Amino acid sequence: MNSLRNSVQLIGHLGKDPELKKLEDGKVLTRITLATNDTYKNNKGEKVTSTQWHNLIAWGKTAEFMEKFLTKGKEIAIQGKLMHRSYEDKEGVTRYFTEVLVNEFMLLSKSKQELPF
Repeated sequence: MNSLRNSVQLIGHLGKDPELKKLEDGKVLTRITLATNDTYKNNKGEKVTSTQWHNLIAWGKTAEFMEKFLTKGKEIAIQGKLMHRSYEDKEGVTRYFTEVLVNEFMLLSKSKQELPF
C-alpha cells in the first residue's frame, strides 16, 4: 500500500523541450511542462476539451534520459509524486509551486529513427 501514497500518474504531451541544469554539486535536474487533456460534454451537448498544465522535475539519470530523448510535443507517461515548495521573491512576496517529481517515464510517441533500442 505504500506505493499508493503520494503517487501521480499522468499521460500527456510536452509543452517545451526539457531544460537540463547542472548544479554546482554535480547533480543534474531537468524541468519540463506536460499538458493533459480532459474531454467532456457541456449542458448543451457540445464537446469541450479542458487542458491542464503540469510542472515536472527529474533528477539524476532520469533527468539525463529525459533531456536526451524527449522533445516538445512528444506524448509521454510519467509516474512520480506531488511536491509543494515556496520561496520569497525580490519584492518579499511568497510564491508557491506545485510540481511532480518524476520517478519513471515512458515515451509513447516514437519512431524507430529516434531511439537506439
